[in-house]
Amino acid sequence: MSGNNAFYAQSGGVTAVINASACGVIETARRNSDRIGTVFAGRDGILGALHEDLIDTSQESDEAIAALRHTPAGAFGSCRHKLKGLDENRAEYERLVEVFRAHDIGYFFYNGGGDSQDTAHKVSQIGDELGYPITAIGIPKTVDNDLPLTDTCPGFGSVAKYVGVSIREAGLDVASMASTSTKVFILEVMGRHAGWIAAAGGLAAEQPGDAPHVILFPEIPFEQQHFLERVDAAVREHGYCAVVASEGAQYADGRFLSEAGGRDAFGHAQLGGVAPMLAGMVKEQLGHKYHWAVADYLQRSARHIASATDVEQAYAVGRAAVEFALEGRNAVMPAIRRLSDDPYEWDIACVDLADVANVETGLPRDYITEDGYGITDACRRYLQPLIAGEAYPPYRNGLPDYVRLRNVAVEQRLAPFNP
Repeated sequence: MSGNNAFYAQSGGVTAVINASACGVIETARRNSDRIGTVFAGRDGILGALHEDLIDTSQESDEAIAALRHTPAGAFGSCRHKLKGLDENRAEYERLVEVFRAHDIGYFFYNGGGDSQDTAHKVSQIGDELGYPITAIGIPKTVDNDLPLTDTCPGFGSVAKYVGVSIREAGLDVASMASTSTKVFILEVMGRHAGWIAAAGGLAAEQPGDAPHVILFPEIPFEQQHFLERVDAAVREHGYCAVVASEGAQYADGRFLSEAGGRDAFGHAQLGGVAPMLAGMVKEQLGHKYHWAVADYLQRSARHIASATDVEQAYAVGRAAVEFALEGRNAVMPAIRRLSDDPYEWDIACVDLADVANVETGLPRDYITEDGYGITDACRRYLQPLIAGEAYPPYRNGLPDYVRLRNVAVEQRLAPFNP
């Protein structure tokens, strides 16, 4: 029989608001302390469970847990580790049950993207297979905004806001110097298969001629000559050209422009730098002076400019995960359901992990202009509410005042895990 303690962990690339979801989980569990005992956090995601490296969150003050709501990155550490099927690696599942049993854990909350929802789904199934009932709830998180059955994914709105702000500010910079200096600026953003983040850059272009003038989406096959013609036309018409390029920009045959050849821990292709590659094309074919930038970790950790909508939704899915577990639900994920665009209204729905795991949703074609280089009004209506509102963190000495948890380790009771 399983216990009433809970295990919570963060997985995959972190975001500006994943800790807000952690805050939602822990605060809701504390409000229901008669039914949920200690919330243990896995140090470095699921690896914390496999290696019995657990953090006792009860050692943190209410004030410290509340401060997670405005602190970016993963307070307990994250990882990229994909659980294989039970038949492929039974030892890992047996180890999970061993650790859960040793620490009286009956609830499993896993905060991540599609691969992480797959992990949560697999954990929900081990009760029947290995004789240890476990309630497993997935908590959505991904800056890529590519999970199905949820209107948006916590983490995306803040990245979208950062990218929109950044390309607007960079565009003003380049425009002011273009007559004698840089004429082409390229901002590379995340998005392996889905162009949601690149699309968010389009929110900055409210008037004709505003940056960005060109957006490259993974969903639209890249044509070098056509791209260069668009860039050159923008330079002639506006004096400069600002480009937002998704890291997942690819040719018609599916080859990434910037594939580096390696694979990450989830088996995904390692992508190099699409921005410098595009800049090289501009230099060689057009001769324009250029600059490029890669937003990289800056876009996903920019809590200082997070979307208030995103923060609220991230907390809400963490809270709902615990509420669902207490209602007796299993193998589900709280999803954000849009009720209206203007005014923006939403609530939390419950979806099955089996329908979420390992499924990616790209940008709909009707969100991309016919020429393939901009966003439509429908896309703008979808995106605009997600970047709305400011939720500034407290500042100290001119810098954001983020919390550092004590992360007190739980005493280990088992032998080391040697897979």
